[in-house]
Amino acid sequence: MKAKGWMFLLIGWALSLGFYGCSKKDGGEKNKFIIFQSKVEITTQLEAAAQAYQAETGVEVEVWSTTGDDYFHQLRTRIASGEGPALFSMVPGAEAAEIGKYLEDLGDLPFVGNIAESLVEKQNGKILGIPYTMEGFGIVYNKRLMDPAQVRDYDTFVAMLRQARDAGITGFGLSQESYFLIGHILNTPFAVMPDMEDYMEKLARGAVTMAETPEFQEFARFYGAIRDYSYNPLEVNYDKECGDFATGKTAAIHQGNWCYSMFVDYNLDFEMGLMPFPLLGNDKLAVSVPAVWGINSQVPAAQKKLAKDFLTWLYTSPEGTRYLTEEFGFIPVVKGVTSTALDPLSAEVSRYAMEGKIIPWATNLYPAGVVDVHLAPVAQRFFTSTMSEGEFLAALDEAWAKANGR
Repeated sequence: MKAKGWMFLLIGWALSLGFYGCSKKDGGEKNKFIIFQSKVEITTQLEAAAQAYQAETGVEVEVWSTTGDDYFHQLRTRIASGEGPALFSMVPGAEAAEIGKYLEDLGDLPFVGNIAESLVEKQNGKILGIPYTMEGFGIVYNKRLMDPAQVRDYDTFVAMLRQARDAGITGFGLSQESYFLIGHILNTPFAVMPDMEDYMEKLARGAVTMAETPEFQEFARFYGAIRDYSYNPLEVNYDKECGDFATGKTAAIHQGNWCYSMFVDYNLDFEMGLMPFPLLGNDKLAVSVPAVWGINSQVPAAQKKLAKDFLTWLYTSPEGTRYLTEEFGFIPVVKGVTSTALDPLSAEVSRYAMEGKIIPWATNLYPAGVVDVHLAPVAQRFFTSTMSEGEFLAALDEAWAKANGR
């Protein structure tokens, strides 16, 4: 009898602590759900938004946070074990694909039709991820020194470089870091193709080459013009690239909206803008998202509804969008939502996205390590030699083949 008594006591104790699926952490309460997300910069602000949501709706939102770099490992483990949160963040592409079977279809969210299709995470025709915010890159330019309407293609790009040189400044600059040297700018020839993913798959197995592809042939011409009319980027780091731009020594640089923070210590006497890299007349900005929201398909239907209702509040209500734009500092991704807190470059990213004038980030599909290990050395050789455009493309093809194990 004593043994049985202890057994019942232990069972009661376990239930009181929330074992057997009744803990707070598994969202067992009918009016509560859990969020787990990786962007530590907004943890405090997200907790405040959760409290505001509870005050408005009565629904309690528990926010899990992590201080480590193993967020996705934690998320994947928890979801696979049936102990995952209802709402969580993930990186679009590879991470979303890895846990795709655990993702709820979000196509019924009332605001999803007002988000550019290229920004949502889609698998097999289903919308499985809602973008946090946007980032974009292209040509950051000094409006006093360059008119974007006059830089539309290769010929007008070269004319701008020559005019800048004649004025005693640099028309266009890169910097030595691998992504700023070759990784980002190489995005454009991929992204302007009608079917980028199909081309990249063929390139990976050697069915096509950059050397025989018009988009890359044109890219080589642009790259050669930069070598001919700009400074040697291998001698310029990111800080100097931004510093020379801020002080009017360079008219334009290839960067993204993230670089605006580099200018806070300068007394700028000009306005800046962000425009597309005009390869083959491209007039679209390279825009993508750093993270997306997903909903756990394994939690009860009531939990899914609570999570969807919260996302709807966050992306459409006055108070929710205030948190997104003012407290989180996010660029709005929903058409019609605006922000007065955006810096000039982020405002341009938002404008291009709302107008649907964007191309994707091929960089998300690059082979692992290709930029640092394989492409950067080719770019370094190009800027320190007389390598021809054809030799440059052949070297890029060889580098891409090595990165794909061929």
